[in-house]
Amino acid sequence: MPKEESELIDLCLSGSGKAFEQIVEKHQRPLYSIIRKMVIDHDDARDILQNTFIKAWKNLDSFNRQSKLYTWMYRIAVNETMTFLASKKKRSFIPLAGKDYDLSEKLENDPWFDGDEAQKNFQKAILTLPNKQRIVFNMRYYEDIPYEQMSEILGTSEGALKASYHHAVKKIQDYMLNR
Repeated sequence: MPKEESELIDLCLSGSGKAFEQIVEKHQRPLYSIIRKMVIDHDDARDILQNTFIKAWKNLDSFNRQSKLYTWMYRIAVNETMTFLASKKKRSFIPLAGKDYDLSEKLENDPWFDGDEAQKNFQKAILTLPNKQRIVFNMRYYEDIPYEQMSEILGTSEGALKASYHHAVKKIQDYMLNR
């Protein structure tokens, strides 16, 4: 862990809100990006990001410093996103196809998304993936995170992650070919 990061953590643990603001500034864009790819909606992504930072602040004393701070916060963001998606799924009585349509419709009407038609179709294909596969795909495809690091973040074996990524790619290819 970089010395500067360790010093910021020490300052946070002694109650410095300014030090935590620096951590937030450094990590908010990449964490938001990952969350946004999972939930599509800008407001939902901002809420999840805020919850991520609240949990990080409250639990910073449990961070063991064996991994990078970003890896630990990434794990919190993924967990918060999964919790959000699971709670949204429980509240919804719409069939799965309806949910996919709802997410696709949000993507189409989203002023923050400026992709062309091929990019929109690619995003729609990603939205059809189960939540865990979607996270694995986004981590590998967009972030180019090595399987070893993904395993640490998600608490899943490298073999299972490779299989999940392979299945996700296959489903996306099938979706794109059948459009």
